[in-house]
Order: sequence, then structure tokens, then C-alpha cells
Amino acid sequence: MSENSFAAARAFALVLFLALSGFLGSSSPASAVTGAAIVRDANSIQLGDVTYRLDGVDAPELDQVCIDDHADPWTCGIEARDQLAKLINKRPVRCDDVGPEKSFGKRHRAICTAEGDKTSLNEQLVRLGFAVAREPIKANVKPAAAEAKTASAGIWKGCFVAPQEFRTGKKDGALLGAACRPDREKEIRAVLFPEDLTMPPNCSIKGKLAVRARVTGNIGIYHLRGCPSYPATTKPDRWFCSEEDAQAAGFRKAYNCRRPK
Repeated sequence: MSENSFAAARAFALVLFLALSGFLGSSSPASAVTGAAIVRDANSIQLGDVTYRLDGVDAPELDQVCIDDHADPWTCGIEARDQLAKLINKRPVRCDDVGPEKSFGKRHRAICTAEGDKTSLNEQLVRLGFAVAREPIKANVKPAAAEAKTASAGIWKGCFVAPQEFRTGKKDGALLGAACRPDREKEIRAVLFPEDLTMPPNCSIKGKLAVRARVTGNIGIYHLRGCPSYPATTKPDRWFCSEEDAQAAGFRKAYNCRRPK
């Protein structure tokens, strides 16, 4: 083999290695998945057995309560999920993996786009006002977030706390939205963090924030139906639809709790 041929063969081998290793970007089959989407919540899309969180997006949780522009309690997390489902409209979705999501278990962040759309679902959901911008890896949603806030779109028309603060039970977090009234702050916070948080449909797993859970690197403990601790947990801080969702939110299973048969 000539020296030039040998060099060309080495270069080809290197390119092939990088492509198979996923180092050449989103064109790699390992970094992009297309398929039928299951909307877990307004933050998360499941394609096959993989769940992705939308990069740059932080949407209300399914059990989160907001206040609408008429000062009434509003299940904004459920509506945000439904808005994402409407955007997808049963079309195939492509999710480009942009890296691991350190705060949510084994899930990865992704930029996801429904078939036929030029704009990502990440950007569309934020522009509609059903999510706030969070620090992205690659998604550029900040202009859409500013637009939604200015237009008082979606959750911005009412009053809410950032989803991150709801997840961690930070009851003194900043109040956001056009309908927040300083003279009604105490009443507003009582609505946003109710003592008896309503269970979303088909989401019966109870979560309780607990300092002792930090020993295992978690923020709380979850309890399944049929567990001894389930009936005793009368005022859960969170409701989850699956164990995966609870674990992704930083909760561990109660030690006295075994999977129901």
C-alpha cells in the first residue's frame, strides 16, 4: 500500500469511528430518534422506551396549580401537557439528543420537532406561554419566552411560581405573571401551595418532601398504593403518574414499600 493510500485509509477509519461514536453531531443515528410520541407531561416526551426532557423548557408539573386571569385556581400543569399534545397532533416527532439531564434521573435533554414543522416544540410551547425558559444546552427559547411574557400568554396571564420552585416546595419563591397582586400575596401562596394538593387523573403515587431522603441524594420519598405508608401519607407534597416520574423528580421509594402485585 502506498503512503497516500495508507493515509487515506487511516482518515476513513477515523471518520467512521467518530460517526459510530456519536461525535459528529445530530446526524448520528444514536443522537436522533423519530417515532410516535407519548406526552408524559409538558416537559417530557417518550419515544419508544426513551423519555426526553425538552431542552431549555421548564413547564408546570401535572400536579401544579396556577391562578388564572380571573383569580381562580387553575390546573395549569394539565393544560400545559394538553397544549403540547395539541402541538404534536398525533404526528411523528424527531428528538435530537443534546445531552444528559443531570437533575432528572437518567433522562436526556432533546430538541424535538413534529413532522412538517420548522419550529421546535420547545420553542412553540414557550411562545404559547405554557413553559418558562430554563438554562439550555442548545435550544434558543429566550426570545420566545420574552415574547410570551410581554403578551401575557398562557400561564403568564395569571400568577404562578416557577416549576422548579414548585417541585422543591419553595413556598416563598417569586410570584410570576400579570395577575399577581402584592396585596393578596398570602392568599395567592395558599392557592399555589394548597395543603390538600389535588391528585391529577391516573397519577396516584404520593410524594412527600423529606430531609432524610437527602442521605440518598434525593429530595423526597414516594409511596405506592398498597404500601403500609400510603394511607398514612394524608397530605402529599407531590403526585406522580409513574415510578419513573417520581424518581426523575428526585424522590426515592419508601423503604417499607414494595411494588403492588
